[in-house]
Amino acid sequence: MAGSRLPRQLFLQGVAAVFLFAFASLYTQIPGLYGTEGILPARRTLRPQGKGPWQQLWETPTLLWEAPRLGLDTAQGLELLSLLGALLALGALLLPQLRHLLVYLLLWAAYLSACQVGQVFLYFQWDSLLLETGFLAVLVAPLWQPPHHKQPPQGGLAGALPHEALPFWLVRWLLFRLMFASGVVKLTSRCPAWWGLTALTYHYETQCLPTPAAWFAHHLPVWLHKLSVVATFLIEIAVPPLFFAPVRRLRLAAFYSQVLLQVLIIVTGNYNFFNLLTLVLTTALLDDQHLAARSGNSRRRKTPASRPKALLALLLELTVYGLLAYGTVHYFGLEVDWEHHTIRSRTTFTFHQFSQWLKTVTLPTMWLGGASLAWELLAALWRWTQVRGWLRKLWAAVQLSIFGSATVAMFLVSLVPYSYVEPSTHGRLWTEAHRLFGAVEHLQLASSYGLFRRMTGLGGRPEVVLEGSYDGHHWTMWFAALGPHTHSPWFTSLVLCLLQGKEPVIRLIQHDVARYPFHKQPPTYVRAQRYKYWFSQPGEQGQWWRRQWVEEFFPPVSLGDPTLDTLLRQFGFQDKSPPRARSSGNSLARALLWVRKQLSPLEAPTLLWGLILAVGAVRVVQALLGPRPSRSSPPPREEKHRPAPKKDPGAATEQAAPAPSNCNSSSQTTRRKK
Repeated sequence: MAGSRLPRQLFLQGVAAVFLFAFASLYTQIPGLYGTEGILPARRTLRPQGKGPWQQLWETPTLLWEAPRLGLDTAQGLELLSLLGALLALGALLLPQLRHLLVYLLLWAAYLSACQVGQVFLYFQWDSLLLETGFLAVLVAPLWQPPHHKQPPQGGLAGALPHEALPFWLVRWLLFRLMFASGVVKLTSRCPAWWGLTALTYHYETQCLPTPAAWFAHHLPVWLHKLSVVATFLIEIAVPPLFFAPVRRLRLAAFYSQVLLQVLIIVTGNYNFFNLLTLVLTTALLDDQHLAARSGNSRRRKTPASRPKALLALLLELTVYGLLAYGTVHYFGLEVDWEHHTIRSRTTFTFHQFSQWLKTVTLPTMWLGGASLAWELLAALWRWTQVRGWLRKLWAAVQLSIFGSATVAMFLVSLVPYSYVEPSTHGRLWTEAHRLFGAVEHLQLASSYGLFRRMTGLGGRPEVVLEGSYDGHHWTMWFAALGPHTHSPWFTSLVLCLLQGKEPVIRLIQHDVARYPFHKQPPTYVRAQRYKYWFSQPGEQGQWWRRQWVEEFFPPVSLGDPTLDTLLRQFGFQDKSPPRARSSGNSLARALLWVRKQLSPLEAPTLLWGLILAVGAVRVVQALLGPRPSRSSPPPREEKHRPAPKKDPGAATEQAAPAPSNCNSSSQTTRRKK
């Protein structure tokens, strides 16, 4: 039974890194998004309703209710939370002593507090995923971190607490839910691009933030795009059940397939910390033995007794790989076209057949998760029986009861959002699971996921281009955004802020205000035009995109325009209550203002890249100065000492002396010399 101490530490470091970048990124945008002059002022979301403080906190769980007690407004409180969250996350990333349950509880509570006032800008799937992962990190993180020299050996279970692996199993279950649902929704949405295997011929140029590599990926052959879609379905639908495979090499193969997919997405598109966080979740598929082998510290040997077991595992692996290969070829009609040197692919099943299959397998996947969890519980109980000393055994039993109950409860809660992928299964789910989920739903402990459900922009990438003018005839373009304003009320607020010349909002668009076309005087008129964009063709030098005008998206408006006033009233942006003046009289408010002034000259990408480089430099120094693992061979096993026969002392001396012809001793001596 391979241990999970190293993967757990890797997971906790990864969660801390994601929290660090999430808080740092949020901090740089607070004035323009949530400040008193921002697009969606945070003060609009927290208004006392005459309820008791505890009821108010339970219904809207955010620490920002306490901001007025500190003499801060909501936006200043959000700045304080973001700074403290970034510092705590940085400490947990760099210092093992801070990878503590209470630290991760504070990180989760801080980000949950931010999401309560973040409105549409913090409603993305990666925010929900970070909240759920952050709460799992609370359960995975230890209450007490033993000194380095007292930690259990790598790859072993000696000294490990019985309950430690239980919460970490929930990370594997979350990864399964995320990937399986992401693959399934692509087909349940009936999107013709996914069913026709042509989604990637549009994806690279229509995704939110393509990278330069996306241009090159877009111009790959169509047959390769279709084959890549087949591989995506394979990795997201067929591979995730292997997360619970009893053969560790199958789990490792699943790990590397998930890593490959996420790395390719990162290379071709920017989805904030979503893919980085998914990579962090994949650590649940690793074990101490594999990580120790990667670092060169593994010295496990195969014994003759393990050979039949290894042969059985190999046969199981070959069977699984064979079934995956056969299923892929059969259901996607893979054929090699030798004449054109391509591989043809097409879906050979119908929507009805897939729906019936999904109805058949959704409940069994829950039972698969339940069986895997039951095995982990039995393993934890077995480890508890190995604990020596009645006091330690009692303390281990208390921890096992608490964390075991929490793990089972979290599993039951997660079944409800997971069942959304198949409506009939959702209706047949245990009533108590629905009730438990409803009680904690507002805490966002579990969410439903589904990446790239439908492929948008099939006729071209839709872009909304904002333009400003002083006279209504000569227009200047300076900003582009995605999405229709009727579905995004914040767009109307953005137009108002630009007409008013709000500098915090302008800095979201152009950090160097001097380069903003209307930095001397706000524009008199603002309008928006809709265009469709396509990647340029190979050979068109000097440009990445080509575009075509479609329609007027937002009519020309100015301050006091009836059209603008109507939209502001419709979306509730005409707030009659005047904003409370930002407090600057107390020391905490002055400190926040000073930090903002020090960091404001730095652009957000510069700040984030600076953090990455600083963390990397510190980790390198830690690796160079920290204790290095011993490369010497382990001491030989102690054998039971038998009482020496009363013979000649010289004979006893000869038996005690090592034989120079012993091969094992010779090889060990050679390794020590090397």
